[in-house]
Amino acid sequence: MTHDYKQYEEKVYNVNVESSEILISPAEIKELLPLTAISERTVWQSRQTLNNILDRKDPRIFMVIGPCSIHDPQSAEEYAQRLCKLAAEVSDTIFVIMRVYFEKPRTTVGWKGFINDPHMDDSFKMQEGLISARRIMLQIAEMGLPIGTEALDPIATQYFSELVTWAAIGARTTESQTHRELASGLSMPVGFKNGTDGSVQVAIDALLSTLRPHHFLGVEQNGRVAVFGTRGNRYGHLVLRGGGGRPNYDSVSIWMCEQSLEKAKLPLNIVVDCSHANSFKDPNLQPLVGKNVVNQILEGNKSIVGMMIESHLFEGSQPIPKDPSMLKYGVSVTDSCLNWEATEEMVREAHQKLRDYLPGRFKKVR
Repeated sequence: MTHDYKQYEEKVYNVNVESSEILISPAEIKELLPLTAISERTVWQSRQTLNNILDRKDPRIFMVIGPCSIHDPQSAEEYAQRLCKLAAEVSDTIFVIMRVYFEKPRTTVGWKGFINDPHMDDSFKMQEGLISARRIMLQIAEMGLPIGTEALDPIATQYFSELVTWAAIGARTTESQTHRELASGLSMPVGFKNGTDGSVQVAIDALLSTLRPHHFLGVEQNGRVAVFGTRGNRYGHLVLRGGGGRPNYDSVSIWMCEQSLEKAKLPLNIVVDCSHANSFKDPNLQPLVGKNVVNQILEGNKSIVGMMIESHLFEGSQPIPKDPSMLKYGVSVTDSCLNWEATEEMVREAHQKLRDYLPGRFKKVR
C-alpha cells in the first residue's frame, strides 16, 4: 500500500509559522564589517585586564556602565564618547566597560531590543538590526572602550561576540541549560545574575555548570548548524541584582553569598548591580547602593570585584510612541536610568575613595 505523505505536509509542518527569512551569515556580516586592528587590540587587552582583576593580579575594580538598552546609534555614540573620557580619568582605580545591550528578555511581551526591532515599530528588520548593532560595537571598540552585553540569543552572539569584553547571563536565563552551555564556550568572562526571586543558588549552579565542558547545537560562521564542544569557562562570576522584593547588596547578603561560593568551591568574585531590585528600580538610588558597596570594600571586603550602573544621557525612561520620531533624545526606552551628571559624580566619588586603598587591598588582613 502506497502512502501519499504530501497530503499531510501542510497539516503537520510549521503549522503556526507565518513567515521565514534567510539571514546574512555571521561570516558575511564580518566580511561587511570586519574587526579592525584597533578594535581587536581593545578587546584582547581589555579581556586580559578583566581576567587579571578576577584573578586578583590587578587590584582595581571594574564597572559596567551604560544604558539599560541601546535604541539609537547617535545617542549611543555620544554616550560612548563621554564614557571614554571618564574611563581614562579613573583608569588607575576603576576599569570601565560600557554597557551595550541590544537584546531585552521579556516576561510577557514588549520591545525585544534593537537587534529584533531596530525601528521600534514591530517591523522586525532583524538583519538590519544585526548589521547596525555590529557597526555600533565597532565604533565603540575603535574608541578603545571595552564592551559589555547580555548573551541572550545563542545565535545572535555569533554575529558580534569577538567584540565583547564582558558578557552577562540575565536573571531570567541564569537557570537555562542553553545559556549555561553557551557561557561555557564564550571567550570572555561571564557574569551570572541571581534569579528574579532573589535566589543565589541558581546562579551558583550555573557557575558550576559553566566551568565544565559541554556539547550542544549551534550555528557556525557560515550559517550551518553544527555541534559545538566547549572547554568550560573559568571566568564565570556572580552578579547580585536583588529580587523577590528586596535588595541583596548589603554586607549580610554579601557574606551569605561568600559562604555559598566557598561551599561550592568557587572563586569569591561578586559584582553588585546597583540597579534593578537593588535600587527598587529607582535610578536615583543607584548612587546610594554604590556608596554602600565602596564602604564595604574600604571596611575590608575582598570578594566584591565590580559594579553595574544603568545610566544614560538623561534621567528616567520613556514609552515607545507610535511614531518613533517623537522619542526624546538620550532617554531610555526600557528601565529608568541615572543621568550623565549623576553618573560622573558616582564614578568619581568611588574613584576618589578607593584610589589609595585598592593597591594594598589584597595585602591587608581582614
